[in-house]
Amino acid sequence: METALYIALILVSILLILVILLQSKGSAFSGAFGGDPSAIYHTRRGVERLLFQLTIVVAAIFVVLALVAQLVLSR
Repeated sequence: METALYIALILVSILLILVILLQSKGSAFSGAFGGDPSAIYHTRRGVERLLFQLTIVVAAIFVVLALVAQLVLSR
């Protein structure tokens, strides 16, 4: 069971990296420092919104798996 848990944690972490890298480059911090005033108040639509929500879900799954792995390791 420990091996399956660790494999799942590795796969979810790779998926989280991919989802973060797929997000648009326009949402960087440069707009917050005077680069593009319209970038601060930006409505996500379509694929951008889906990637944003998917990032949140995958990150939550990663946190839960990491906590479960820590509990299994501490036994």
